[in-house]
Amino acid sequence: MGARIASELKTLAPEPCAAFLSDDAIDILTFAADAIEQGHTVALVTLVEIRDGAARAIGAQMAVRDDGLYCGFVSGGCTEAAVAADAVIALHKGIDRKLRLGEGSPFFDIVLPCGGGITLAIHVLRDATALRHVLAALHRRAPARLRYHPGKQALFFEPGEGVSGWEGEEFVRAYRPRQRMLVAGTPLEAGMVARVAEVSGYEVVEIERGQTPSPDQLDADTAAVLLFHDIDRELPLLEAALASSAFYIGALGSRRTHVKRCEALRRRGHDESTLARIKAPIGIFDKATDATSLALSVVADLAQARLLNMKSNTNPTITQLALEGISMCFDPMHASERIKGGVVN
Repeated sequence: MGARIASELKTLAPEPCAAFLSDDAIDILTFAADAIEQGHTVALVTLVEIRDGAARAIGAQMAVRDDGLYCGFVSGGCTEAAVAADAVIALHKGIDRKLRLGEGSPFFDIVLPCGGGITLAIHVLRDATALRHVLAALHRRAPARLRYHPGKQALFFEPGEGVSGWEGEEFVRAYRPRQRMLVAGTPLEAGMVARVAEVSGYEVVEIERGQTPSPDQLDADTAAVLLFHDIDRELPLLEAALASSAFYIGALGSRRTHVKRCEALRRRGHDESTLARIKAPIGIFDKATDATSLALSVVADLAQARLLNMKSNTNPTITQLALEGISMCFDPMHASERIKGGVVN
């Protein structure tokens, strides 16, 4: 069986190669839509089942072109080349497939490092329409969904919020806008936090002195980071954030400073439940004494809050991993040996 699949891969599949390393939904869907519009056939691979733990959340995705070029992650980087090789076969045949790896798989030689098992749905995309609708929604900072029906081999776009997972015979992949940070404060601290946030995958908006963010800048996928040494200067921005649905509001200063801040806000009519939304002192650890440490502390704090937000929304996008020692290109014959044709149709 393994020899037959190896021969099939050698005949049909070019060498799988990562176009770039990203698990961001916008990157993956853009790669897929662009490839289709350039004349390629493309498969969208989605993690639809987890057995006893996995490196990725339900809904994690890859996009694979007919020439073996791919992007995205459905595991920690250990199976993506094999998955891409299998997706190319699906593209050649023009038929959706299901692939089981790790625990519960009939292919006992594949052991995921996390010890669990995963099931992947490989869908041969017919056109880029549904993907473009999702991308347009995300660029408007609106949530969206893709609904996949394996029996019909069909993918549909739906607007609005949702939860990634099975709904009867259909799998729904929910998307939320890219996490955004609004940052304001002293130039050194605010600038350093902005730089660290940008390389960590956040969309960053720096608020200049005298500006107040508009309501549409402070949506439920936005964090407000205030890095002032003067309570009076931060109060207008802080009140704008408190009036919004921002998922995180953090302010610089000691605990003593925060007591004074809360007293000022109470005088302005804010109640205790509103004040409880403020993370102060800002950051995941106390007493950062330089701009770099403060930036790391703040971005780590946002990441923690974001993960809690993701659990409530089951949004697996924008997970940042340090991928060390992973080659950008892989041997398809080695990939075939690893999965030994691990396809369940």
